[in-house]
Amino acid sequence: MGNFVRAPRSERERELLEASAQLLPSAVTASSLSPLHAMVVESAKGCRIRDVSGNEYIDYLMGSGPLLLGHAHPAVADAVRERLEKGSSYLLVNEGAIELARAITECVPCAEKVCFNNSGSESTFFAMRIARAFTGREKIMKFEGAFHGMNDYALMGNQWTREPVAFPEAVPNSAGIPEAVQGQVRIAPWNDLETTRALIEAEADSLAAIIVEPMQRTLPPEPGFLEGLRELTRQHGIVLIFDEVVTGFRLALGGAQEYYGVVPDMAAICKGIASGYPISVLCGRADLMDHADPRRLAQGDHVRMTGTFSGNSIVCAAALATLSELRKPGTYEQLFTTGRTLMRGLGEALERAGIPHSITGEAPAFQPWFSPEVVGNFRQARAADPAMDARFGALLVDHGVLKAHEKFFISTAHGEAETRETLEVFGAVADLLAEVG
Repeated sequence: MGNFVRAPRSERERELLEASAQLLPSAVTASSLSPLHAMVVESAKGCRIRDVSGNEYIDYLMGSGPLLLGHAHPAVADAVRERLEKGSSYLLVNEGAIELARAITECVPCAEKVCFNNSGSESTFFAMRIARAFTGREKIMKFEGAFHGMNDYALMGNQWTREPVAFPEAVPNSAGIPEAVQGQVRIAPWNDLETTRALIEAEADSLAAIIVEPMQRTLPPEPGFLEGLRELTRQHGIVLIFDEVVTGFRLALGGAQEYYGVVPDMAAICKGIASGYPISVLCGRADLMDHADPRRLAQGDHVRMTGTFSGNSIVCAAALATLSELRKPGTYEQLFTTGRTLMRGLGEALERAGIPHSITGEAPAFQPWFSPEVVGNFRQARAADPAMDARFGALLVDHGVLKAHEKFFISTAHGEAETRETLEVFGAVADLLAEVG
């Protein structure tokens, strides 16, 4: 289990955490860990992250997913360093953006044309806007428990919903959302094709798009579910949007579209493409994406979706370097081998300790649920024990392993040594969880 002994929080880190509490109200920039385990990061390299007090952890949080190659990958750092001497942001097209767009159309099955944004929230929002312009309809359907970013339409019926309501009604997941937005979003149950079919058929004439995480958080689609959605959306002239902010480039070079074999009309891709630099991609069929062309202003169906930093040369350089690494033979085989080993080892440790659980996801991104039932949808996930999950995460930190509040994100930087060490930690932590009960 290595020699990890967590050093006490230093005076400097205490001061920084106090300043964070005073200055940074948002959980995006403050620590997502419990107050007891909160930390301030000093540096990170590969699959290890170091706090200001000098503790080093094996990192499975990985910036909430974008660090598919690990922290500070040398090829990415070199590409960014070289580009810095040539400027960063021009509000004009640059050669790197063109090259990156071409590379995306070569990798992603649905990508005929590409628009760059800065966050997944922007890309999902703009995808909905394009769907409305294309269809002349207004409503959007999403799936209960799915997260599609921070725009008002996305913050409905997601994983923070405390009290679900009857389908297809939407529950706002934030204060400050206009009540009028709520009626424009319809909610369907993940992995229940027949109920979804009935909901679609009841409102097909008003549905502009269905947006879906092809792997919803860490809940894979049941066989035939995505295929059924594809058939239903084609039948009713509804735009099918894949939110591949997490799965894009993570499950395969072509994302979940390639991995599951179902091609949407548009896709939002973000976290896996640029090794932590802020970029998001909206891509799709040319007849949809062409609504972003300002030459359509005269005909009145132009969709505005510009951003000052979108497609800037620094992030394009980082993304091109990342794609070059992902294209190397054996990259995905290694990623999946590591993830499967950890999934299997975690399951065996929890089983030996007699802890009811299920583990969901695909090898590059998975999570345990502390529940006697197999979790396949949001309402089953709500029955899992959040207190046990919180104890699990806290014990991992105490043993030198850091994970996200839900997922383990696997990177190519997680090698055999880190895998062995993590498996030992799983065993020790499972035994401690069993003692607490």
